[in-house]
Amino acid sequence: MIDFENQTDLEIDISSFEIIHNDLTPKDIELILVKNDEIQILNKEHRNIDKATDVLSFPLEYDMPNMPLGSIVISVDFVEDKAKEYNHSFLDELTLLFIHGHLHLLGFDHEKDNGEHREKEEELIKKYNLPNSLIVRNS
Repeated sequence: MIDFENQTDLEIDISSFEIIHNDLTPKDIELILVKNDEIQILNKEHRNIDKATDVLSFPLEYDMPNMPLGSIVISVDFVEDKAKEYNHSFLDELTLLFIHGHLHLLGFDHEKDNGEHREKEEELIKKYNLPNSLIVRNS
């Protein structure tokens, strides 16, 4: 299950995210949509980077029964900008960032691994017929 918190004025249907989520894990997650100013605060607080970013993942440190996997925070401002830049829909870009953040919750880390994150992301992009994601675009 996805515990969805939308802190924006946009109406978002996350039913497709539930399908992807259920394919990846039985554990619950939290998905929070924010604007750039809020994600910038979180990025500074947790990563010491004082700028907005597209997606942040916060995996829970302990794997205990019935505990959620963690939280994903996505900036809708980034989603809007990248969707326009790459000429695809808002929902497609949001889905790409959801997948990217979700894989981080599952332990994938493109900054440290040997391409496993990119490979899994590519697999999901093809499975769900999505446009290329940031990690794939940059590889």
